[in-house]
Order: sequence, then structure tokens, then C-alpha cells
Amino acid sequence: MNPDSSAPTHLHADEIRRRGLFREVACCFWKEEPNMREVYEMVESDVIYIVPNFISEGYFCQQVLPRELRVDGPVTHRDGKTIHYCDPVGIHPNMTRLLLQRADEVAPGVPRDQTSLIIVGHGTNLNENSRKVIENQVALIREGGYGFAEVVDAYMEEAPFVADWAKMTTAPNVVVVPFFIADGLHSFQDIPVLLGMREETGAALSELGVFHQNPHELQGRLLYYSGAIGTEPHMADVILDQVHDFDSKHGIQASGTVSNSPLNAKLAAWLDGGRNMIGEIAITKAENDQFTLRHASDHDRADLTPFHGPVEARELARYDDAGKFRPLHSAPTLKRGWELHVSGLDELRLALDFFYPAAVGSASALENGTVSATPLRELLGRQTGMYRFTNTISDEQAFSMFAKTCANKNCLRRILWPLTPSQPLPVDDSKAQAGAIPLLCLEACPHIVSAARKIAKETFEAKEAARIAAQPQAG
Repeated sequence: MNPDSSAPTHLHADEIRRRGLFREVACCFWKEEPNMREVYEMVESDVIYIVPNFISEGYFCQQVLPRELRVDGPVTHRDGKTIHYCDPVGIHPNMTRLLLQRADEVAPGVPRDQTSLIIVGHGTNLNENSRKVIENQVALIREGGYGFAEVVDAYMEEAPFVADWAKMTTAPNVVVVPFFIADGLHSFQDIPVLLGMREETGAALSELGVFHQNPHELQGRLLYYSGAIGTEPHMADVILDQVHDFDSKHGIQASGTVSNSPLNAKLAAWLDGGRNMIGEIAITKAENDQFTLRHASDHDRADLTPFHGPVEARELARYDDAGKFRPLHSAPTLKRGWELHVSGLDELRLALDFFYPAAVGSASALENGTVSATPLRELLGRQTGMYRFTNTISDEQAFSMFAKTCANKNCLRRILWPLTPSQPLPVDDSKAQAGAIPLLCLEACPHIVSAARKIAKETFEAKEAARIAAQPQAG
């Protein structure tokens, strides 16, 4: 829904990758690509650290992530790999330092003893731990002698509500720091409306190009609104701190890395064999392992804008030619007019994973006979929270949803998942490009899950309306 929600996570990963501390650094997301199931097709290391870039250790970190990432505790052994599941970044002690730093940055020169500090969270009734981390930070700052007139917590969806900020504070200056990971839908668009900074939800940060101008004169006070704490560049250090703390807690010694890459070898063999197309991208190999990528429809253009390095692929894939956000990477809407230059197979594979997450790994698994597709009923059956009713849709509704949501015009991936293990879905063979590296769909994406929820909700509401209408009316 918002092009900025994943941006900080990617930037922190870029910084950690730049430091060369790990063989591989990858991101995955709950709603965006790559999702939590397919990310394993993007990494080859035998030891994997998962650091949740989440604020609290509540519902998502305790239920959703372990389920989707298939971890059964701090250490999981599966498929010859050892997976370490670390604590979320938001509960690390260094977050207090980042909060104080962000508060001072947003209100430079404003005396703390004349300032109320509000730390804002989302709020939820799904897990009591979701607000605990914010309450802990408030207590640490309030009792730590940091000099603020007041330090309070507030939430979007549970009391105390952020909309009541003026009633909760008395100081002439009020600094509001969103305890969120990104300047996305909630922190940049929703909370400013709740605070009274705006009358209605505005455009995304990346569309405006500038952050909110401080201070805001509201209700006789000066209000300073900061960016989400997760956008702080030092969050990359907090991610690494969680890895270090995990090793210390579990007595793990750093191990060496393996340099060979079966996926790189597979990719090289495909290219040498003339398989130089993937999705809407054509790959050209030059000497010394130099590669050029461009939109396949731009093969005869001489006016392409040059880009360099794999990270540029992520930005090229973010918007279409009209500047509209592309939440689905495999939609046939990749922008044109560019050429991307990368060096070596590592950079090439990383670039392709930014364009089409996990495509190389999934295609390799298909060729090796190790690919595993998740039936739709299994996927819907494991949903919880607001999606727990998705598996109540009928088979007829599932087939209709599949036809509408996964049509060729919407997505280039070839679907391998069935409705049930014994009930396949109609396969669209037109998506299998001859001589191309295939784009595969091994599990229904969040667009399908959201569509199933909508259908289930509408069906339930229709049945309820019919039930009420059938009841005898009181005389």
C-alpha cells in the first residue's frame, strides 16, 4: 500500500552488506516481496540469522514470523541448515539511545525541561507484549534522569490514544517520536491526522519528497514530529547487536563461510546455454563477467539511461513508467528506458533477486527436482488474526478468485501451487517462455490472501443479512 514501508529495512541491509560481515544479506516481508517463505530460495549459507525488524516481540514475532519462517525456537535445524531466530530490534537496550537522539534532532535547542516526550505505537489487542516495549522505553527515559518535563506513551488503536496528546501533556513543547520501523502508512500518513497536523491523509513520503516541517503550532503548544525511529541509520548497528547478543546468549562461536555458490553456477550455465531472459528482462554478458540488464522491449534502443550496481535494480523495479508503486514485482509493468551494469555473478544474482525475488533459486529447485509448492488450502488454513477466516471460501470462490487475481495480465509467474494436494488449478502454459529462466509461484502471495479475506467477509455478511431478514419481525 505504501512504497516507503520497506525502504528502511532495505537500507539497513545495504549497509550491513557493504560492511562485508556476512556471506549474504537478504530481506523478506509479511506483505511485500520477497515473502517469508520464498526468502530461503535466495540464500545458500548453512547458517542463517533471522533478525526481526519489528518494534515489539508481540503477535508477529511470536506467532506469524515463526510460522512463516518455519522456526521452532531460538535454534532450528532444517534441511541441513541451522537457523538462529534473534530478538526483534525494538527491544534492544540501545533503542533508548536512538530515541533520545531522535528527540534532540527533531527539536534542536529546545530545553528538555520544557518539553513533553510522547512515544507513539500502533496498539493491538492481539498480544499484550506489543505495547510492553514502548511502556518499558517510557519508564527508562522517565526514570533515567534525562530531563524531560513528561514522558508518556500513546497509541493509534488503544488507549491512551495519540489523538488525545494535548490532554496527556502540559509542557509548552511536545516532541512526538513514532516507535515504528518505517515512515510508511501509519507514521507518515495516519498519525499526523490524529495529531491534528493534517485534516486528511496525505501522500506518501517518497511522493512528497520532504518530511513534515517543524514545529507545528497546535492547541497553544509547539509540536515537533519526528520520523519513525526505524529510519535511524544506526538501526543497522542494532540489527548487528541482536546477532552478537544471540551468539553471547547461546554460546555460539563465529564460523567461516563457504565461497562456492551452486546458484551462481546454475545461473552461469543458463546464460552460457542461451537462456538470457527472465520476466521482462534481457541479460547480456560481456568479457570479465560483466553483465548488462535492460527491459526486453528496449533491445534496439540507443538512448537508455545507464545505472550501475545491483541495488539500483531495487529502485528500477519500485515504480512503473507512470510513477506508480509496483507492490508486485512480477507484474508486467516494469519501467523501460534503462540499462543496468553489474560485475560478477554475485551482483547479477542480487540484482535479479531485487527485480524478481527468489526467481533464480526457485528455477534451480525446479530443475533439480526439489521444488515444493504449498496448496492454497494449506496456506489459508495457517492464517491467524484478521485473516483467520480466509479458508472458509468455497472451492468455486477459490477458482474464481484465482482466475481474476492471477490472470496473465496481472502477473508473469507460472503458478505451481494447487488448491489441495489432489485438486490442481488450471495451469497457464503461456507464462512458460521458451528458452527463458522461468518465473515460478510456489505459494499464493499476499494479494491472494487479501482477496480470500474479502470474499470470506462478504460471504459472512451476506449470510448474516439473510439470517436477520428471515427472522420473524416483532408485531
